[in-house]
Amino acid sequence: MCKVIAIANQKGGTAKTVTAENLGIGLAEEGKRVLLLDADSQGSLTASLGYREPDSMDYTISTVLGKIINDEELDPYEGILHHDEGVDLMPGNIELSGMEVSLVNVMSRETILKEYIGMVRKEYDYIIIDCQPSLGMMTVNAFAAADSILIPVQAAYLPVKGLEQLIRTIRRVKRKINPKLKIEGILMTMVDGRTNYAKEIIQLLTDGYGGKVRFFENNIPYSVRASEISALGISIYKHDPRGKVARAYRSLTREVIGNE
Repeated sequence: MCKVIAIANQKGGTAKTVTAENLGIGLAEEGKRVLLLDADSQGSLTASLGYREPDSMDYTISTVLGKIINDEELDPYEGILHHDEGVDLMPGNIELSGMEVSLVNVMSRETILKEYIGMVRKEYDYIIIDCQPSLGMMTVNAFAAADSILIPVQAAYLPVKGLEQLIRTIRRVKRKINPKLKIEGILMTMVDGRTNYAKEIIQLLTDGYGGKVRFFENNIPYSVRASEISALGISIYKHDPRGKVARAYRSLTREVIGNE
């Protein structure tokens, strides 16, 4: 059985893409077959895996969705790239911005991505979707296709403030489109455990949501080494394998596997 996990937060700067990349590669290191799907028009996940110019790529998730919308013949595995750290990638780029507009007038517009994922999921144990930092049509498509949503939240006031809107959107999608949708958990990221401020933010979150939503046991600590990996096109496991962030993402990976 394939599990589809959307990594989502409408606020930027939450280590969303870093989490998608390192959770996916962590799962691959555990012997899982993993597809990473870049559903962000910025192409951040694609670039973070070493494909430096996502906007110049000819075949991306936008190409696939366009073919589904136009009812064209489609090989669902065309365009999937194989990364040397053991994961597959369906890239994304700026063309997704146009896709947002196109989907508005499409029949069953919320389930186009789900239709594609249904074609490839038998080949994978996990499909990880890196959502764009908004609650637009592509994000709703990701929620409609997902089994669960993992929410990375930076340990700071403004990202926490926007969490209620995200959870309301998830509940709306669950009620109207995808009744099996669950919240995988809230993951605290970029945590500076030495400061009282970070501890206060974490306490604020657990007080507000602890009884309703699961929190992952391990937070992702702030680290300059982690911020370097996107430019290098490799995971934290290659860049700093014995560092605290690599340890934290390995722990997250084990928790996600334990949720099966």
